[in-house]
Amino acid sequence: MKKIGLFWGSTSDNTKIASEFMQEYLEDKGFEVESHDIGDVDVEDILNYENVIIGCPTWNIGELQDDWDSVFMRYEELDFSGVTAAFFGCGDQTGYPDNFLDAIGILAKPFMDKGGKLIGKCSTEPYDFRESVALDGDKLLGLGLDYDNDDEDDCEELMVSWLDQIIGEF
Repeated sequence: MKKIGLFWGSTSDNTKIASEFMQEYLEDKGFEVESHDIGDVDVEDILNYENVIIGCPTWNIGELQDDWDSVFMRYEELDFSGVTAAFFGCGDQTGYPDNFLDAIGILAKPFMDKGGKLIGKCSTEPYDFRESVALDGDKLLGLGLDYDNDDEDDCEELMVSWLDQIIGEF
């Protein structure tokens, strides 16, 4: 099986917790996963993988997490041809219903514009929000996790379902 590069940024540790869960789940399924905190690596390292998972929480009013924000200008210039990626993010659908999961859209759109193949779109259910940059018609461009309003078990169930979906597409 091909290696999966897992790239994430986290400030409050929710995205880190999700990344650790995903890595363990995928490794239990026989995948080799190399996990990278985007604050500790070059953003170009994403191009070392054919299959990647990218995680970023939405901060403030629709912004990228600081580590992703600091590399975003270089990120959006990369050529993602030949790379397949699934995106996930943490957000607060109750406190920020007008920009829930915006970070997913902020990162996924230039990825697709620069030749990358996006997998792992999700239904907007069970979320309750008004707007998101991550919307693509009636789907989200990736998995949303709301540790602020949902139980950790609910987040894990969403991750398992999503990971089982993308495994078949990698």
